[in-house]
Amino acid sequence: QVQLVESGGDLVQPGASLRLSCAASGFSFIDYAMAWYRQAPGKGREWLATIGSTGRDTDYAGSVKDRFTISRDNARNTVYLQMNSLKPEDTAIYYCNRPSNLDSWGQGTQVWVSS
Repeated sequence: QVQLVESGGDLVQPGASLRLSCAASGFSFIDYAMAWYRQAPGKGREWLATIGSTGRDTDYAGSVKDRFTISRDNARNTVYLQMNSLKPEDTAIYYCNRPSNLDSWGQGTQVWVSS
């Protein structure tokens, strides 16, 4: 059974940094690209970043490029999202998933950016 457990969300001030983690289980983590998504209040789910199975290839949405960094540790079956220079518009629930299989989702982790 696929499990995705996101953590690391918090209430922070604009300009702060956070690192989110996503622990994955129930599938062969090393064989899959992983991605981060978010859903802001009243909006649809937004793709943020993807990392290839080896960690060498990454891609970012324009809204987070140069501020967010995706990485992974295949030994720990974990994918990370380092978020810098946070803005109020980054307030959302953040999720990770396999972009090739979006059938099941974790509960996400809440990020609030407010002064």
